Amino acid sequence: MLDLLSGFITELRNAGLPVSLTENLDAMEAIQHIPLEDREAFKYALGATLVKNNAHWRSFETVFEVYFSLRGPEYKIDGTESDLDDFFREMQEQMDQMRQGPGEGSGGAMEQLTAEELMSILMSALMNGDQAMMRALARQAVQRFAGMEPGRPVGGTYYLYRTLRNLDLDGMLEKLMEQSRQQVGGDLTSLEERLERDEYQDRIEKFKQEVEAEIRRRLVADRGAEAMAKTLRKPLPEDVEFMHASRDEMQNLKKALQPLTRKLAARLARKRRHGRKGPLDFRNTVRHSLAYGGVPAEPKFKYPRPAKPELVVVADISGSVAAFARFTLMLVYAISNQFSKVRAFVFIDGIDEVTDYFKKTEDISEAIHRINTEADVVWVDGHSDYGHAFEVFWDRWGKEIGPKSTVILLGDARNNYHASQSWVVKEMSHKARHVYWLNPEPRSYWNTGDSIVGEYGTFTDGVFECRNLRQLEAFVEMLA
Repeated sequence: MLDLLSGFITELRNAGLPVSLTENLDAMEAIQHIPLEDREAFKYALGATLVKNNAHWRSFETVFEVYFSLRGPEYKIDGTESDLDDFFREMQEQMDQMRQGPGEGSGGAMEQLTAEELMSILMSALMNGDQAMMRALARQAVQRFAGMEPGRPVGGTYYLYRTLRNLDLDGMLEKLMEQSRQQVGGDLTSLEERLERDEYQDRIEKFKQEVEAEIRRRLVADRGAEAMAKTLRKPLPEDVEFMHASRDEMQNLKKALQPLTRKLAARLARKRRHGRKGPLDFRNTVRHSLAYGGVPAEPKFKYPRPAKPELVVVADISGSVAAFARFTLMLVYAISNQFSKVRAFVFIDGIDEVTDYFKKTEDISEAIHRINTEADVVWVDGHSDYGHAFEVFWDRWGKEIGPKSTVILLGDARNNYHASQSWVVKEMSHKARHVYWLNPEPRSYWNTGDSIVGEYGTFTDGVFECRNLRQLEAFVEMLA
């Protein structure tokens, strides 16, 4: 058990979860106070001590299901295998009695059931919400339809597709609803209809999860926990790269963005309140010394009151860089109360100010959608031209940059071999308080091909690799 838990903790760390030694010890202590045969209690005891961020829960669950799905005696936690075997024997006896006719014995096996009989039992289990029956049927369905072979290098998604395709669950929901209507002898009210439909959808989803869990258990038994964990390992939302995120990962990024903005706003405000001590406040010190007979026993200091920076964001929204610009703009505007003024500009080969898009709505996603559909950012052919965009920016808005301004330039600096007009960035650096460049590409890609980030970076206060939310968060903290 200790070896298994040690491997489990190691895989959590490999997946990106920050598990400290203290939390490891807390987990070991917690499982001493819960019944190990209760798999759910065991799971949540580990989760309560090891998971600190709700966005990390899904990764935790995946690792847990891999490491605690083996069916060998040394890994048995809840006795699932023997319980299922007893359940199968009982169900086989019941089915034999149901199918028994003249001259037939009672020695039928589960494997001899037809597909129609299997679907009939599944429908009954879903109608009654019989979780044990669904677990047993999931095992039988995987055994019958998945076509799993030892050592075959096929992922679980393929086996899941084959199993569910043969079960035809898409039409199961309407059959369940029709059965409910027959039971009440008529139509359901709109509320009853919605409640019944939601309940059946939830049960069908749980059955799919049982099928997926059964496939995972078999793959782990065949390939080993470490190999399967490595195969199923996915980056945490804050580590997903903006430029290569899938649709599901994009949704997880959006969910992770809101709590991140709240945390950042609180942290930045606290950072300003509790800044470093300033110079000695002589008058205040003398005034308080009267309480000590004129002895300056309690020195008083003038606390600095740093002004909130004015922020100017200039973002490339072409191609794959658009996702990076979108999340950066969303983050900046979500914490805009930490800046005295925020202005936003977007460009491809033309450039347009989009500050008002954010002011007219409280939904940041709607503002981003308007930027993508309404902003005038195409000048000639819609291919990136940093030089032209920067030149237009300087001609139209350059005079508004001053000593309180912090300019953030967002983009990969891939300029399609156009003129760089890097003098604009140089002029910005002379007038602004700070100029930073955020690049969503890996550092090893910089200054390769048509990338000229080094030419621009010469005139900035720093070029930062910013490929994910974790790096973006670190930059915003530094900014304040």
